[in-house]
Amino acid sequence: MTADPNSLDLGAVDRYLSANLDGYEGPLEATKFAVGQSNPTYELRTPRKSYVLRRKPPGVLLKSAHAVEREFRVQRALAGSRVPVPKMYLLCEDDRVIGSAFYVMQRLEGRNFLEPTMKGETNETRHAILDEMNRVLAELHMVDIHAAGLADYGPTGNYFERQIGRWTKQYRASETETIGDMDALIEALQSRIPVDDGQRTLVHGDYRIDNLMFERDGTRCVGVLDWELSTIGHPYADLAAVIMQWQMPPGKEGRGLAGIDRSNIGLPTDEAFVAKYCKRRGLPGIDNFGFYLAFNFFRMAGILQGVYKRALDGNASDPDRARALGAYVPMFAKHGLAALT
Repeated sequence: MTADPNSLDLGAVDRYLSANLDGYEGPLEATKFAVGQSNPTYELRTPRKSYVLRRKPPGVLLKSAHAVEREFRVQRALAGSRVPVPKMYLLCEDDRVIGSAFYVMQRLEGRNFLEPTMKGETNETRHAILDEMNRVLAELHMVDIHAAGLADYGPTGNYFERQIGRWTKQYRASETETIGDMDALIEALQSRIPVDDGQRTLVHGDYRIDNLMFERDGTRCVGVLDWELSTIGHPYADLAAVIMQWQMPPGKEGRGLAGIDRSNIGLPTDEAFVAKYCKRRGLPGIDNFGFYLAFNFFRMAGILQGVYKRALDGNASDPDRARALGAYVPMFAKHGLAALT
């Protein structure tokens, strides 16, 4: 984590929490987490307790982006479910307090893996952690959205048609140059949208190992984080997002498994992971998986383009890394086209 004292008004936060959060007592210190390009996230420390604050970034934002209000709602709805989430304390939608909406949640204790290779872990631990990742994903898609009060958390209709339309608009709004493969991918996806099969579940929208936290000395997942892209939609989008990340190169930016001998380090193949998920959900298998994979490459390209545009506009959480991530947009578009063949 790196300090970033200029982007958070600690005095305003302290006054707000003193007036609105039971049990809160300052003085307050804050440190910005280095991870997270979309919604800046901070550890808040007091002499008695630590919290996490997550806010919208400053500046002009794309419509429907950075929805911290939705993040707060879905995690509060999942409290006590089989999908582990941190406890939600409060949501502030008054921009006058710190300049943008924010929420405060529990500071989880555990460990986070930035890459699925999980360097330093044993083969047994790696296998168990990815199996737990698989289990939690299946549980997420089996949440009763009506009982959880989330039936209206996303519109009805064909999820992929809606998402492709949304992210095409987002991409066009932040487009900085013409990328031929991205234009071709958008056209191909629009022409191959599957018929709606009736599956309508809660989806995380960015399900990957670095958005999960595990117990410090074990393999149990203690929290699913970063719910900004969550909605009611199609579960295969989440499942294919996992496989999409694994097809990226290993290392800081790709955080994938391309070129890795998975069997040598205790990791499952893409096919084995998908089969285990299907078994847990009682599904016979998944047809046309290439479309769901291509959709995820497309959407990630759109997200990265937005991150890059914010860097150019001076609104990025980490400008240098945002510019670096923007350079990956053509690669994601190329992979998306390849997934469709």
